[in-house]
Amino acid sequence: MTTLRVEPAARVRGRVRVQGDKSISHRAVLLGALAEGETTARGFLHADDTLASVACMRAMGVEITTSDDEVRVAGRGYASLREPAAPLDVGNSGTSMRLLAGVLAGRPFPATLTGDASIRRRPMERVAAPLRAMGATIETATGRRAPLWVRGGDLRPIRYELPVASAQVKSAILLAGLQATGTTTVVEPEPTRDHTERVLHAMGADLTTRDVPSGAREISVRGPARLRGVHLDVPADISSAAFFLVLAATHPDAEITLDAVGINPTRTGILDALGSMGARIDVQDAREEGGEPVATLFVRGGRLHGTEIGGAMIPLLVDEIPILAVAASLAEGETVVRDAAELRAKESDRIAAMSRNLRAVGVDCEERPDGLRIRGGGLRGGVVASDGDHRIAMAFAIAGALSSDGITVEDTACIDTSFPRFETLLRHVTAQ
Repeated sequence: MTTLRVEPAARVRGRVRVQGDKSISHRAVLLGALAEGETTARGFLHADDTLASVACMRAMGVEITTSDDEVRVAGRGYASLREPAAPLDVGNSGTSMRLLAGVLAGRPFPATLTGDASIRRRPMERVAAPLRAMGATIETATGRRAPLWVRGGDLRPIRYELPVASAQVKSAILLAGLQATGTTTVVEPEPTRDHTERVLHAMGADLTTRDVPSGAREISVRGPARLRGVHLDVPADISSAAFFLVLAATHPDAEITLDAVGINPTRTGILDALGSMGARIDVQDAREEGGEPVATLFVRGGRLHGTEIGGAMIPLLVDEIPILAVAASLAEGETVVRDAAELRAKESDRIAAMSRNLRAVGVDCEERPDGLRIRGGGLRGGVVASDGDHRIAMAFAIAGALSSDGITVEDTACIDTSFPRFETLLRHVTAQ
């Protein structure tokens, strides 16, 4: 088992660019394979999760080449995909599992989607149900979990109201809708990250988005679609930047500059939440690159206060709640996270893992069915377990730098699923 020991940081300084956005990197590979012509993505994230998407598409006959900072996908249209000779192994990548289910739903061959032990514990009926309604045959394992056995075929368009806001399920339905005849519409109760829609629009899909008075959003795509390859500039991942945002915002002697961070409005809940806690974050040089808004983020240390995080805010920062819980541990007063039961179905039960580990390092934390109540007061030190979850591991590594006594994080190999350079950058900004 790999472990990471992080000692308290006397000061935090540096200018860094975190790795490319994981969500956009996945979509560059999967949608690029469905398009006709070459798709290139500069700034592509080379991590276990995204490389699982690459391996799965290669197994279906797609030619993909990678270099240090780029991926090239030789797309020949979704009709060119061939039956894989073996089960498609997504490793720990829930995005790969669910988006590939949408791709396979319209292909006239059987395929199996599987992954590691964590993936096989995660719920899959939420993506299987709408794809079955479109005409795909999908079987799940016991407990409606992975593996998924998919036999695609002729699909019919549907209008589907998501019971829980999920960018992955939305994207799976849209990818299936590309292969149906007619208009497929997804209604999400609150807006979720819209990278799929942006890439599809750039590739020429007939796609429309409409906000409705209830606060919901309707996304419609007309199929069968013919997509064209594009060039994408992948911004730095705001979910990865969040760890350094919190590190700098909560440390009393800190200044960090984060370059070219994606500030897509469906992803900036972390900035809003930290802002509500009093964080000093300057958004500089805002611009658009490759169809995505980006900016330089300059963060200075200070004292935060508690806040409440819930409702429509949750889909905009669901991946950042573990590191926000660390910020709450150092803030004055109480922070409450609610409406976040979805966290129990991630790579780990993140509500339980955060609560257990925060208490282990001296934080007054109460686990609730749909969230956490945290009373700030500081982090002492100790040993915590990541539960094989990359965001839990990185959150407590940051906590170690902010603690009084240092923290040892157990089982940190999982960090490579999304952020292989994390430890290097952390050491860089905390070097004495």
